[in-house]
Amino acid sequence: MPASGSSAVDKALDLVETVIRSDRPLRLSEIADALGLQRPTAHRVLADLVRRGWIMRIGDRYLPGAAVLQLSRTAAAHSLVGIARPVLERLSAATSMMVNLQVPETDRSRVVDVVRPERLEMISDLRDELLPVHRFAGPLTLVAAMDEQARAPYLAAAAAAGHPLDGRDGLRAELDRTARTGWGVQIGRTQPMVASVSRAVHAQDGGPVCALTLVGPTPEFEERHLPRLRTGLLAATEELAAALGTPGGGR
Repeated sequence: MPASGSSAVDKALDLVETVIRSDRPLRLSEIADALGLQRPTAHRVLADLVRRGWIMRIGDRYLPGAAVLQLSRTAAAHSLVGIARPVLERLSAATSMMVNLQVPETDRSRVVDVVRPERLEMISDLRDELLPVHRFAGPLTLVAAMDEQARAPYLAAAAAAGHPLDGRDGLRAELDRTARTGWGVQIGRTQPMVASVSRAVHAQDGGPVCALTLVGPTPEFEERHLPRLRTGLLAATEELAAALGTPGGGR
């Protein structure tokens, strides 16, 4: 389909419509070819759309962004949430745990979808809430995958809340441990009887795209139970990475 016009607005709208209507994440080349645009032109306009939240970039592929999702149910079905939902449901069924999907925002992570079994309805699902890195496993895993510059706003928010950043028990050391292992674990930090383990899905450049987090009663996260939970979570992050076309996968 050739581009419908030559103005910057025409190009931007054509790009948004192409991404929304696709039933899978698209590469730059596919979008440019579909619209008859030069790839540098498509890349430049897409970069502006990503910055404004109309398009989400994951590795070398593009999906509808948050701004679009606020306006379109169809786009939501093809968004990160729509793609991840079956993975969350299977993981919850396999582990009997609550599973949430989180994405990084300015200085916290946001819970964008949750699957919670009936047996865990006493645990808040935190849907749509922003979570600080020093209290929850999801943002811990996401921020651990960032470089020092990208970590800075999250560290500043933790410091403003009075959480120590340095030393053996400081947040920087915890982030480094999480980066080495790939696992974020919180046992009873926010609520004494609630524990969680999280793993990130990475883009090709190593940065975090999203995180899947298992949440449940603290006794069910004892050391003898963690291998089973980690096995299921690892398989789920790899499945989601494959569905999103992210070569970085669930490291």
